[in-house]
Amino acid sequence: MTRIKQDIEKCSCEVIHEDIVNQVKSKMPPEETLYDLAELFKVFGDSTRIKILWALDKQEMCVCDIAYLLNMTQSAISHQLRVLKQAKLVKNRREGKTVFYSLADEHVKTIFNQGLEHVREGL
Repeated sequence: MTRIKQDIEKCSCEVIHEDIVNQVKSKMPPEETLYDLAELFKVFGDSTRIKILWALDKQEMCVCDIAYLLNMTQSAISHQLRVLKQAKLVKNRREGKTVFYSLADEHVKTIFNQGLEHVREGL
């Protein structure tokens, strides 16, 4: 990813626009909600998990298939799937001895695709 250095514009005034601040403050979600949101976005901060989410966006898959696709061990994939499942980003279903994973719901697909679109805009 190419990074472009940009200068941050600084405000030269020292006036607090209390009406704006109060309006935004009244709509701000509770601290715990914002913390949970930050934790969710941390899960997206790992390229292996992103690859898994991308694959599961295309097709339901078992650990063996994901490991083969990403050229990783099943143990490593299982660990990442555990993290994704704890974050409620993936779900699983059992078919005999095989466990298939898929995205948990349409929200996950939307979050993932919006992020991908945002990244591609800068290319």
